[in-house]
Amino acid sequence: MGEKGRGDVLQGTLDMLVLKSLQLGPMHGWGITERLETGSERVLQVGQGSLYPALYRLERQGHIASDWGTTENNRQARFYKLTAAGRKRLAEERATWARMSRAVDLVLRMGEG
Repeated sequence: MGEKGRGDVLQGTLDMLVLKSLQLGPMHGWGITERLETGSERVLQVGQGSLYPALYRLERQGHIASDWGTTENNRQARFYKLTAAGRKRLAEERATWARMSRAVDLVLRMGEG
């Protein structure tokens, strides 16, 4: 873990977060990390060493697709976009996340007033 209060994203949740980021629209790798950091109010940080393996994995699974494009800085970069299968997986992952986070919260509250 880096600076206090910031946390590395667990690999189990990284795919879901990447899919959510791409639900907002196609983006290159650096832009995805910026979206995740900004969207989490700078709490979550995703290193390139975690992001790119996740992108390759999601593309192999058919949940995202990629094409070369030009960034706002006029550089060539690979842009990733959500596929129909990715939208379905995101919905499934969100439902699982909601169920699991509720269960963890219930356990943490055991014995409280």
